[in-house]
Amino acid sequence: MAKLGTEKHPAIIRVRTEERGHELLSICNSKGWQVIIGLEPDKQEDISDLEKLLNLPTPAVKTITTGRNDPCPCGSGKKYKHCCMI
Repeated sequence: MAKLGTEKHPAIIRVRTEERGHELLSICNSKGWQVIIGLEPDKQEDISDLEKLLNLPTPAVKTITTGRNDPCPCGSGKKYKHCCMI
């Protein structure tokens, strides 16, 4: 599946007023996201796709652990267990 906000998978936004539509369109254009905005005054506003784009999860960062018998990261040349592990 294509990434949200691209030409193949645009974000879908439903608003009640034209002014609100222009406001959200300017946000999307400044970020370079493709969006389809529907003006539906009799339905509830739905901006869930825009909220997903604005609050993207940050990728998890793998922490590097030093093993007991690995060289110490402090640069002493000793094994970690005989240097900084103590």
